[in-house]
Amino acid sequence: MNSDFETHRPRLMALAYRLLGSRSDAEEVVQDAWLRWHQADRATIRDLEGWLVTTTTRLGIDRLRLARNEREVYPGPWLPEPLTVDDSPGPEQQADVAGQVSLAFLAVLEKLGPEERAAFLLKDVFDYDYAQIAELLGHTEANCRQMVSRARTRVQRDRPRFAVEPDTHRRLLERFMHAMQRGDRDSIMALLAADARLISDGGGKVTAVIRPLEGARRIADLYWAVARRTTGAKEVRIGHVNGEPALLRFHEGKLHSISTIGIDENGRIVQVLSVLNPDKLRGLMA
Repeated sequence: MNSDFETHRPRLMALAYRLLGSRSDAEEVVQDAWLRWHQADRATIRDLEGWLVTTTTRLGIDRLRLARNEREVYPGPWLPEPLTVDDSPGPEQQADVAGQVSLAFLAVLEKLGPEERAAFLLKDVFDYDYAQIAELLGHTEANCRQMVSRARTRVQRDRPRFAVEPDTHRRLLERFMHAMQRGDRDSIMALLAADARLISDGGGKVTAVIRPLEGARRIADLYWAVARRTTGAKEVRIGHVNGEPALLRFHEGKLHSISTIGIDENGRIVQVLSVLNPDKLRGLMA
């Protein structure tokens, strides 16, 4: 019955998206899992959820191996594809923030190998035990423990270390938005950490910085220049991307880019991630 699969679809989508960092790839993997389930002898499937998670994970690992090769020749930096964008989330969306995943965290996961990433997610996000992970990945429990341990070390080293209250996050983002719109170099620099980093993903389809930009002065100079070149009907407002506050830029009423920020322990912006590739934004908002 299709209803059996649909019951598990949200969990499968959550797993596939975290594994791949791409909404479109995750949707394809979940659809492929549905096709395999549809063609399978269901009388032999005793644990439907386990079978679906195993199938989705293995399909996801195969797709991730292919995607890693594709990303090596990607024009400019590659950033994860947003899953959700809301310009005015309601109570239900706001309450679901804990179930979502930031672009910054997905970017950190890109540094893990495919099976290492799968093992880490299954253990630390989906709470599988090592025996289950070993059976699913076809490794020994000892190997899975090593993979998860290595992954934890890398993730803890590279992920944002400072948790910011949502209201504080939003207020800083608003100040950054206003300074950016004015092209106010001094105000932008005052909001940035000295070693701030900006990464933008245009996919070779729109103008974007083709390599990471390092340092508060260089980032402020970029926004100063952009503010003076901006023409046409453009709007910037605060919204949410994957549940966290973000800047949404619109051009002639269409979503043009999204930007999220990372904040350090001093309340300064230490990272800006901007997705401009229209293929990654298509269909997110009307």
